[in-house]
Amino acid sequence: MVTSRRSVADASTLTGWFKSSYSGGSQGECLEVARGHATVPVRDSKAADGPALAFSFQGWNRFVTALKHGDFSA
Repeated sequence: MVTSRRSVADASTLTGWFKSSYSGGSQGECLEVARGHATVPVRDSKAADGPALAFSFQGWNRFVTALKHGDFSA
């Protein structure tokens, strides 16, 4: 269950997880996003039963758009 703090203590309790098509190989730097929820849950793919952050749809969309435009430095 997503809490008011926008997190999920055990991400394995949610369904619909998928990795980005940009994730590949075994770099170990993959995030997974879950479909079908009131928010956009995001977790570390290496810690399926660890915590997840839950973003608003608008917040997630802004973040992905900023990534695509290269708004973050390395």
